[in-house]
Amino acid sequence: MSLRTNTSYRGRYNGPVPTSNLLNDAEDFPVFEPFEGGSGAEVAPRSYAPGQGSLSVVDGGVDMCQQVNEPNHQTAAYDTPCLVVRRGQEFLMRVTFNRQLAEGDDFQLEFLIGSNPSASKGSMMVVTFGSRTGGGWAGKILDMQDTTVTLSITPTADAIVGKYRTYVAIDAGSGMQRTARDANTDLYMLFNAWCPEDAVFLPDESGRREYVLNDYGVIFQGSVGAVSSRGWMYGQFEQGILDACIYILDSSQMPIYDRGNAIKLVRKGSAMINSQDDNGVLVGNWSDDYSMGTAPTLWTGSVKILLEYANTGVPVCFAQCWVFAGVFNTFLRCLGIPSRVITNFSSAHDNTGNLKTDLIFKPDGTPDRRNTRDSIWNYHCWNEVYMVRPDLPPGLEGWQVVDATPQETSDGHFRCGPASIAAIKEGLLCHPFDSGFVFAEVNSDVVFHKRDRYGTLTPYRVEKAVIGQSICTKAVGSDAVQDITHTYKYPEGSAQDSQVMARAEEYGCQRDHSELSDGEVTVTVNCEQVAMGQDVNLIVDFQNLGELPKTVQAHLAGSVVFYTGITANQLQDKDFTVTVPAQQTERVILKTTAQEYLPRLGAQQCLHFILTGQYDDQSLSAIKLVDLLAPALTLEVSGRPQVQQEMFVTVSFTNPFNFPLQNVGLAMEGSGLMNYRTRYYSGIDPQAKISWKEAFYPRLWGTRRLWAVMACSNLHQVFGQADVEISS
Repeated sequence: MSLRTNTSYRGRYNGPVPTSNLLNDAEDFPVFEPFEGGSGAEVAPRSYAPGQGSLSVVDGGVDMCQQVNEPNHQTAAYDTPCLVVRRGQEFLMRVTFNRQLAEGDDFQLEFLIGSNPSASKGSMMVVTFGSRTGGGWAGKILDMQDTTVTLSITPTADAIVGKYRTYVAIDAGSGMQRTARDANTDLYMLFNAWCPEDAVFLPDESGRREYVLNDYGVIFQGSVGAVSSRGWMYGQFEQGILDACIYILDSSQMPIYDRGNAIKLVRKGSAMINSQDDNGVLVGNWSDDYSMGTAPTLWTGSVKILLEYANTGVPVCFAQCWVFAGVFNTFLRCLGIPSRVITNFSSAHDNTGNLKTDLIFKPDGTPDRRNTRDSIWNYHCWNEVYMVRPDLPPGLEGWQVVDATPQETSDGHFRCGPASIAAIKEGLLCHPFDSGFVFAEVNSDVVFHKRDRYGTLTPYRVEKAVIGQSICTKAVGSDAVQDITHTYKYPEGSAQDSQVMARAEEYGCQRDHSELSDGEVTVTVNCEQVAMGQDVNLIVDFQNLGELPKTVQAHLAGSVVFYTGITANQLQDKDFTVTVPAQQTERVILKTTAQEYLPRLGAQQCLHFILTGQYDDQSLSAIKLVDLLAPALTLEVSGRPQVQQEMFVTVSFTNPFNFPLQNVGLAMEGSGLMNYRTRYYSGIDPQAKISWKEAFYPRLWGTRRLWAVMACSNLHQVFGQADVEISS
């Protein structure tokens, strides 16, 4: 038996599904297209008006009216030669003909997207004028001045998002006479947060300005009680970024006719921002080795990343969660979808629907790192998008979680969301997409186990309020922290919280139900914020609630950790004994000197301490994270603060340490001000100063921000910024 190698699919479909918006600028309909038939009255040749010749459009006679349309559509900031509009909203065009319109003249506008455009799929929109009805887009003649006609076009609120080609077609009696292909008349169609009929409509104007139009932002990092922030240049209006975002959809082979569906588009984007299984934008790297690319801490924003991907088609190295979230935020805002970056502090990972994070300890109370598989990230960043959810019951619209950091697969791809936050808060984990995974990230219990010599685990403590302690985002109109924890969960221990947890278990989430009595002795560990290079003083308070004194055999394990909670280097192990009088608190100060931790830091800046103890037959434990504060860069701006006027910025830094900084990279960027620029130094000696001056020409007016970062082999997370008011 022989196998046929020239298999035909003609019996299944007529042609390939169009998936290219930019790369396949396919041949459209011919300049002249004869009507089918030819004998019916509906296609009979028409005579021209008395004294008039055939109607045609003069060369260059199609004006997309960008100066009028773009301010009305909030798109004037896009640095592109073509018109950018938002769907569901009227825009104007002017067409200049070779003569004045007469009563018998018949013409139409045609807007085409992708290859093989189809009216039935929404990729070919015909806009007619006068008595003849056309497609779903509305059109009318607003004004006629001699041979120039001003036209109004209103796309539907569910129009396909992307780049359209524009034609004017005139009924020539026996067929349609079209204008020639002209790239200057192309237009970009975006989602419209200002249109009540659009799926991404956001009612609040201040929210629209923040979550769609703001092109720089703040991403929060650090840990609970020691929150830090870094800037991020979203740059969604910069040259080439809109095309880069469409290129991402093309690379994903997402069908053109699905690109008006916000749910499908953000889910596809979630998969494509990471490269894990689809050759997407960014390669994740959670290590100290970034020699084959750029360290995640050296990125200032999304523009350089997206342009490099669009120009090469090769995934960009490297990213961690805040980079994935920052680039995804640019993608979303650029296409018109309201979005924001979220930080979840004490984020549970790899639970896959299991509401337990298991920390395992040896019989002597020291951490069993070998057998502990779960981890608690100091923080994790994802995104929220605002949209209706017609696929879900009423009340589950609004903000939705989407996450581009590759963690677990969803329907075969590394992606997450959109998951309704309202559903997560109520424990309604049966709804798509990935609600259970996000629920576990913010609600897991932390279970402390003792592991005996045979491998048997015995739980001795359960912490229900550690995971998801604080969930925050940038406030509208300022760089302040906005706590949104209440949107994800009810107060810990409340009646509503208990109901939600019970409901989540009905949907398959496993929770710990160990019956553990509270011990008579408790322990807390505190520490004030510490600048890098200073000693760390842990304040350990043992409180005895019993009627008899207790002697605690205690152990402190210290390590340098990645922000993911994974140990980078062990730091210290200290055993000590403390006797706590009855009904009293005993305080112990445990010091870790800078000389102890500095040689072990590498590129990390977080110290992780676990204190465990035993008294009688009881065990106790406490965890403390110490984020070391890095020094800052200084930015000074000079020159005339006006659009297209030369300005200068000087970045300076003095090494405050008694050791040299090696392989130093600096990067700087400002949306609407300056593109991504870098400078490298082989080293900076102790107490030595560097200075870097760059010229730039502002493109956009208003309050703008310059952001600079520094990273080297033994110091990361060094930032600086300068705000400047640019006049028009």
